[in-house]
Amino acid sequence: MNIHPLRKLIYDERLMADLSATYGTPSYIYVRDQIGQNINRLHKALDTHFNKFHICYAVKANNNPHLLKLMKSFHPGLGGDCSSPGEIYAANWAGIDPEDCLYTGNYESEPDLMLALEKGCYINLDDETSLNRLLSIGMPDRISFRLNPGFGKGTFSQITTAGENAKFGIPAEKIVNAYGKAQKAGINNFGLQCMAGSGNLDGDYFIELLKAIIYNTKKIETELNIRFEFISMGGGWGIPYKNEETALDFDQLFKHLAEVFYQHYENRESAPALWVEPGKSIIGNSGFILTQVTGLKKSYKNYVGLDAGMETLMRPALYGAYHRMYKIGKTAENNGSYDFTGPICENTDRIAFDRSFPSVNEGDLIAIMDAGAYGYAMSHNFNTRPRAAEVLLDGTDHQLIRRRETIEDIFSGCGV
Repeated sequence: MNIHPLRKLIYDERLMADLSATYGTPSYIYVRDQIGQNINRLHKALDTHFNKFHICYAVKANNNPHLLKLMKSFHPGLGGDCSSPGEIYAANWAGIDPEDCLYTGNYESEPDLMLALEKGCYINLDDETSLNRLLSIGMPDRISFRLNPGFGKGTFSQITTAGENAKFGIPAEKIVNAYGKAQKAGINNFGLQCMAGSGNLDGDYFIELLKAIIYNTKKIETELNIRFEFISMGGGWGIPYKNEETALDFDQLFKHLAEVFYQHYENRESAPALWVEPGKSIIGNSGFILTQVTGLKKSYKNYVGLDAGMETLMRPALYGAYHRMYKIGKTAENNGSYDFTGPICENTDRIAFDRSFPSVNEGDLIAIMDAGAYGYAMSHNFNTRPRAAEVLLDGTDHQLIRRRETIEDIFSGCGV
């Protein structure tokens, strides 16, 4: 059984009550030490097994600049994986040099490409037509293309980002032509990127993916005499969302990946660098939502109403994603089955279906776990609900890192 690393923290009723009283509910709570442990574990595995590597944190997972600054304090060489001008802005605000960032758009507009070019990001293009738009703006010193290897894997079909049904990347059979076109345009510095899916806990999948990536890089190198500066296999490292799931062993995973990598690039000094773009593996299990029970209802099912619904955490409604939930404090055994719902006027507004849980009363506090990634970042204002506060927890010390939105904030752009 996989015990959640923050489970002991959730036992602390006094601390959770203090957070609730200070910041209100629902609030996103992030745990400093867990973020540090996650990024240090990844860095150590890469540093042990690869001569050259670069970590580009996936800003899309959580864009709070305070958290990005914290990550950079743990790993000063941190770059950003950015997919919009707003994510470049967040990375820059946090002190991450845009030149250390990979900009990966898709169906990019000219203004988006212009900003990435002006900031000096390493531009990763989704298609040959993206190259046409970029060249109409200016000549980049360096680019990469996003490879679609023809297969992908993700926790849900919606986050499988390669294969025949994915909107991303250049098919493997067209990738040589794309690099040839860039080469003829006068570009001389190249990387290659591939992101094929998210939330994976199967180490063998990443080995299969790297083999497919290297097959294509070697083909490009042979046919076009290109030497790659880096090869990025994206992110997609999953975290356990359920008790029965097992976390990836990064040391063993990158050991096996290095064996594959250096089998094909035998000279370690001249080999391309390995770039990775982790998101949830750094921030996912570091954050939880502190929410309060607002109502109990016995209907055809038993319902527990929370002040956090699909506007606060979209993943369950969007994907059917599972998030562990704990009643704050040391609780009794589960005594019933409940649907947990929020206040949103949609029947898809469920955080959990048929969840075994201890009895609760109105006013009780509940923690929704593993909400650090794609939690606040995907929250929204449906039903004109202001977004939650974000709080950083360091031991028993805490600070507000994004204030709770107000109704006035939602309408601040309307006074035109």
